[in-house]
Amino acid sequence: MALDIFKERGAPLEKQEFDWRELVPTPYSKLDDDAFTRVRVILMNGVEAEALRFKHLCARFNEELQIPLARVRRVEHHQQTMVNWLNPPDQSALETTIGFEQVAIELTAILAQNEPDPYLKQVMDFGLLEDFDHMYRYAALMDRVEGRDANTLLQCYTDILPGRPTSVEHRAPEDDVRAHYDKETASPISKLNAVILTAAETMTHDYYMVVGPTFADPMARQLYAEIASIEEQHVTQYESLSDPTETWLEKWMMLELMEVYTYASCASQEPNPRVKKIWERFVDYELGHLHVVMDLFRDIERRDPAEVLPATLPEPIDLSSQRKYVRETLRTQVDLRARGKEIVTLDEDSAASVAYRDRLNAKGSPSERVAAGYKWRPGTELAPDGRAEVSRSKEVSA
Repeated sequence: MALDIFKERGAPLEKQEFDWRELVPTPYSKLDDDAFTRVRVILMNGVEAEALRFKHLCARFNEELQIPLARVRRVEHHQQTMVNWLNPPDQSALETTIGFEQVAIELTAILAQNEPDPYLKQVMDFGLLEDFDHMYRYAALMDRVEGRDANTLLQCYTDILPGRPTSVEHRAPEDDVRAHYDKETASPISKLNAVILTAAETMTHDYYMVVGPTFADPMARQLYAEIASIEEQHVTQYESLSDPTETWLEKWMMLELMEVYTYASCASQEPNPRVKKIWERFVDYELGHLHVVMDLFRDIERRDPAEVLPATLPEPIDLSSQRKYVRETLRTQVDLRARGKEIVTLDEDSAASVAYRDRLNAKGSPSERVAAGYKWRPGTELAPDGRAEVSRSKEVSA
């Protein structure tokens, strides 16, 4: 991406202002807008939530950074407000959930394809197949409680098929911590990918924890509880990829770079002109934030930001249908498991994780029950008697 982050300073922090009317923009249409507009809104809401979370935590450990953190954080709170309020009021919690899983699938798939480190790519592929299965389970839930087809929202971009079964995704905590990249040798895109996925999965976890108890249907409540647990595991997995020896300012600087990168990626593809203007505006705002941190990095650590940051941004994230890649990953990796920091074959599964999931599933699995007999096909909500349970091999070949 031809954006020189050292020359382009963006909007100065003191000029980044809002009023209440613009903080509550006209939302996108859940049916008329392209599905990837929803994907971008959900992604950037998660990115801003991660930015706020990091800055609050950083402030608790760094007194000298508290005021600049507060100044940048206040702007980013308002940025998140504007992004989050793009969600339409007629979009149900379950419809938004389908959007969250579409984000997880398509985003993880494209980041995995762009990842130069084989180990990090394997970790992303591993998580991808679990999110893919979550989509299938929530689609079955939508059919159950609303009698509706999730593809109305997905717009045929994303398959609705079983992945690695949610019921076998539960792992002992020690089997969710992965090996981190080396901050001295890792590619900038590897660092960005780790932060992006941590932000996306954290937002997914938090959303499911908030909306899960609001459902009246007992199966829905249990399914959200089960998948929220997996999302906590995914946060553990992706946050452990970042080098823990990076300083607070290194991490803050990389976070701001990630925000520039993701907003610029969104702006490069957004077909809705009103939403596109928001993405473009926030590219300028995040460039301003990045330069605030770069100046702090020079003043406090007495180091050149060029030691950490790339000269230009990577190519934009291609937020589009990654069906072919997802299907191939599903075909070759669905039976993989995790043991310690490694991704292993089925016969090498961790005894600790097997015991852990056996305890959780002792009285059955909500994700298995909700999808019993369910097979997605166009118009299933109109022909419920036509559903039939099929093997995973037949689903993948469909």
